[in-house]
Amino acid sequence: MGIAAVGCAFDIKSRRIPNALTFGAAAAGFGYHTATGGLGALGTSVSGWLVGVLMFIVPFALRGLGGGDVKLLGALGAWVGPLQALWIALYTGVAGGLMAFALGLASGHLRPALANLRLLLVHWGVAGLRALPGLTLHESKAPKLPYAIPILCGTLVALWLQ
Repeated sequence: MGIAAVGCAFDIKSRRIPNALTFGAAAAGFGYHTATGGLGALGTSVSGWLVGVLMFIVPFALRGLGGGDVKLLGALGAWVGPLQALWIALYTGVAGGLMAFALGLASGHLRPALANLRLLLVHWGVAGLRALPGLTLHESKAPKLPYAIPILCGTLVALWLQ
């Protein structure tokens, strides 16, 4: 959870999550699990990292999520293993959706956000799963949610329900 909290602090302050945090946390997870459980535990840790990365790779490829968010979930997965990484990703998605809805409502951008979501769904239905220029993370004019906040929330829920 500390990794997610530190990532959250960086994301709020600078809109970036440093590689030193994400890669360092993943390497520490690999080392810890190897030292305490041997090669089998290392395999579980690497699997957790891989699940974490793969869960966010599609939104990243569609330019709707930053690379730091992907690496942060991977680092968390290296510590908690593949099943918990999956749960963190799912709870993160729910938290992110709720927070995006609240941010849209509070900022007055909810109606355009829902129209953009509809446009994205139509675009994906016609052109396939591709980024839509103008509606990517870096091109959008709407307020942006530091996604480490939902990652922290998803991590807290997953660990609490464990």
